[in-house]
Formats: sequence, C-alpha cells, structure tokens
Amino acid sequence: MRKLNLSGLKKYTIMLILLILMGLFSLTSPYFFTLRNLTNIVTQNTYFIIAAVGLSFVMIGGGIDLSVGYQMSLVGVITAMCMTLYHFPVWVSVGLGLLLGTFLGLVNGLIVTNIKVFPFIVTIATSTVFQGISYLISKAQTYRNYPESFLWLTKGDVLGIPIDVMLTILVVLFASFVYYKTNFGWNVLALGGNEEAARLAGIKTKGMKVAVYAICGFFVAIATMIMISKSNTTSSAFGPGIEFTVLTAAIVGGISFMGGEGNML
Repeated sequence: MRKLNLSGLKKYTIMLILLILMGLFSLTSPYFFTLRNLTNIVTQNTYFIIAAVGLSFVMIGGGIDLSVGYQMSLVGVITAMCMTLYHFPVWVSVGLGLLLGTFLGLVNGLIVTNIKVFPFIVTIATSTVFQGISYLISKAQTYRNYPESFLWLTKGDVLGIPIDVMLTILVVLFASFVYYKTNFGWNVLALGGNEEAARLAGIKTKGMKVAVYAICGFFVAIATMIMISKSNTTSSAFGPGIEFTVLTAAIVGGISFMGGEGNML
C-alpha cells in the first residue's frame, strides 16, 4: 500500500507543484488567479501546447522528433504563400498546410521504420532538409497581412473565450480520448513500453510508428496556423528552436523520454 501511495504521489508531483505555485502567486497578487489572467497565460502558449500534444504521440510511442520547429517553418511559409502570393481561399491554404504537415511527419515515420536509424539522428537530418526547402521556396522573404478570416483564428472568440484557446482545449480532450478510450491509444503505450512484446502481441508496430509521426505532423501544422495567425507574419526563420520548448514541455508534463508512459493530464 505504501509503495502504491508513493507511486501515485510521484505520478502527480508536477501537478502538486503547479497547484502550490498557483496558490503562492494568488497570495502575492490579487490579479493572478483570475479568469482573464489564466486565459492570457493559455492564449500565449496555445501553439506550444498543441505541438506538445502532437509530440507526445511520438514520445509515448518510444520515438523522438527534433524536426518539429523546421516542419513549422516549411508549413508556415507554404500556407502564407498560398494566401498572400497566390491568393488561394483561406480554407484551401489551411488545408494544404495541414496536409503538408501530415506528409512531413509521414516522411519521418517512414524513414525511421525502414532505415532503422535512431529517430534522434533521422529527425535532425530531416530538419535540415525541411529548413533548406523552406528557404528555397520562400527565397528568405517575409509574408504578412493575412486575410481577416485567417486572423480570426486568434482574434476571434466565442462567449469571451478565444478561438485558439478553444481549439487547444479540443485538441487536449481529443488526445485524452484517444489514450484512454481507444485501442490505438493503448497500442501506442504498448509500443513505447516494449516494442518487441507489442509485435509479438499482434500489434503492427511499423504501421503504428508511421502513424504517430504523421499524427505529430498534423498537430504541428495546426500549431503553425495559430503561430503565424498570432504574429500576422512569417518567414523561414519562424519555427526553428520551438522544438526544444515543446520537448521540454512534454517531458516536464510527465511524458517519459523512454516511451510507454504519459498522459494529457
């Protein structure tokens, strides 16, 4: 019983520390624990949260993706060019961006599963490729002044709640549902816990690996839309470096670096 209690305490240590810090900040400032301030904190970090949710699928599945920021660079440039240079409708531009992000994640997954090189090395290599393509396509230009319908993603609100905050909540709830209520979620945990045991249990481990990288790419693309909408500008320099913030957020949030452990809470 004591071992079980210690295990439970360890599992929720981060949450306990967070609650203690929130209590201390609330005592020092009457403005901290207010809906407006808490909403502002979440609003400033929405695209980090969404990207971290995407990365969690890869990490819990026993992998790592250090190309996240460079995927954002390429997806952001392509989406911005479609809206400002080629004047595509916003929904078409966003759709192409989401497809591109998913494709980039798919490429990472296919390389990791077929070449069987450690994901750390693979994603460092692909990050260089993604960044190079981004600069070649954009010619190092900056794209700004997007259509109002695209800026609504971060400027709009429903019942006083910003659209990007609502989208972030939906993403977290969706990921929680996948992990807790679907066979796919359990298979991801099994894959990260022991890949060989998962394979012997009948799980198609190669397909699962490709899938988690593709899912990561999709969520990173969503995060990219929020990032460039917030700033109303983008270039190939937007994105690189974010991968370390996202990785840190996932690890501090309880996602195991070794795989097989972690949840949205």
